[in-house]
Amino acid sequence: MKPHRPSLRSTFNCAVQGIIHAFKAERNMKIHTVAAVVVFTAAALLGLTPIRWLFLGLAVTLVITAELINTAVEAVVDLVSPDVHPLARIAKDTAAGAVLITALFAVVVGIMVFYEPVISWFGSIGSGFDHSSNG
Repeated sequence: MKPHRPSLRSTFNCAVQGIIHAFKAERNMKIHTVAAVVVFTAAALLGLTPIRWLFLGLAVTLVITAELINTAVEAVVDLVSPDVHPLARIAKDTAAGAVLITALFAVVVGIMVFYEPVISWFGSIGSGFDHSSNG
């Protein structure tokens, strides 16, 4: 007899519940989400090219994914090791380190993606002033 396989809809529901849990329970998930909203709003306002959107989306997706994995690792470690243990600390710290590295990568991507458009935007503001008049 085959084991029961949940429906596709059920598996998607479980995944969404996991995302919701991480957002509600993890302060850093909220911070990453707010940062993503700010980044995507700035991208829209600056009219970034599709390739720049792609890199931003990839960076944000990696950070959110790393945070979800970190949340899962923390939950499993807490389940199997409710008491403080050096190996539990290593597991949690390593997972958090993965989030940190991913977030730093996202910052580098953001700088590379936004640098030229922001400089151009400031240049267009500056060119709107008439510098030749003497008051």
